[in-house]
Amino acid sequence: MPFAGKRLPAPEGTVFMRIRHLRRNSGVYALLLTVLAGCGPAQQEAASPPPRVAVVTVEAVRLELTEDMPARVAPFRLAEIRPQVSGIVQRRLFEQGENVQAGQPLFEINPAPFRAEVETAEAALQKAEAELARARTHAARLEPLVRAEAISRQVYDDAVSKRQTAAADVAQARATLSRRRLDLEFSTVTSPIAGRIDQALVTEGTLVASNDSTPMARVQQIDKVYVDIQRPASSLETLEEAVAAHASLEKGLPVTILRSNGTPYDVSGSILFSGINVDASTGGVLLRVVVENPQRRLLPGMFVRARVPSASYANALTVPQQSVVRIGGKPYVWVVDASDKVEMVAVQLGELTNGRYRVRTGLKEEQKVVVEGAERLSDGARVSARDWQMPVSMNASAASSH
Repeated sequence: MPFAGKRLPAPEGTVFMRIRHLRRNSGVYALLLTVLAGCGPAQQEAASPPPRVAVVTVEAVRLELTEDMPARVAPFRLAEIRPQVSGIVQRRLFEQGENVQAGQPLFEINPAPFRAEVETAEAALQKAEAELARARTHAARLEPLVRAEAISRQVYDDAVSKRQTAAADVAQARATLSRRRLDLEFSTVTSPIAGRIDQALVTEGTLVASNDSTPMARVQQIDKVYVDIQRPASSLETLEEAVAAHASLEKGLPVTILRSNGTPYDVSGSILFSGINVDASTGGVLLRVVVENPQRRLLPGMFVRARVPSASYANALTVPQQSVVRIGGKPYVWVVDASDKVEMVAVQLGELTNGRYRVRTGLKEEQKVVVEGAERLSDGARVSARDWQMPVSMNASAASSH
């Protein structure tokens, strides 16, 4: 074949069809290039908005820091009822567990022996008074005789001595009678203080004596009570500063008494004194709080918790606990400036209370600190900030702690 191995030219119609195909698609290609050219950095930035963060504005507030410590209730006054005379208990004159008044009879010891001793003492006094009267009469009769020298001076002096001895016997008999009457009075055992009496520790028919080691009953005054706290001796310095900060209060440094579930009792307490001896085994000192207890809700021996002021700051800067970021063990916070850009700032933290740290250094008033959204931040990044809202649970917890 004469044309074998050679490429035949394309027919004229085929070339024209390709040209028309390219012209038809040229508009599509141009539109695609225009769209790609428009996807520059500005539109990509608009497609990814700045991170949203929640911030708080740092403000100076008065901060009262407290510390909850275990404590135990003790009675304001405690009286152990003991007999002052020996005898058989005849009657119990009170209801166990009731309130008693000072001087109220509690027990009656058999008064018959003491009444007999009183009668004996009265008779001895009458006899002594009779002897005194006789001695006075005898001395009075001898006085004119000794003046007239009708009798010797020795006889008159003996009469005067008998008169004086009889007077001394009368005084002794009167003292004995007073003692016997006192024993008779002691046969009725009374309460020395007002308070609530516990159970009777003796029953009718029991022989009691003034030297018994076991009391007959106990009376405790609990309309006021003591709350004793064991506090570390190292904390006394801050306690003294707190006392000085509340020096204007008439009742002293206030203390809140808490139940086991953390809710406060409706009572008022104040620090009475701090012990001067440090327990060698625990390193603590006794802190005694006096508490008004009119409803008798605090009972002696109860274990409670006492919220004791530990420090006071007039202008403290605080931030929420979750706003603190720790890097290498050091605390930092993210701060939003006026142009909505963030910067990481190193801070020094103080006490943590109610979910907030006291900031010692690193922040100023009116600065905005990031609380939520810090995990997406980098230095210099622009953010969209909104005010942080404290969770309801945290707000309720903070309110209850005050």
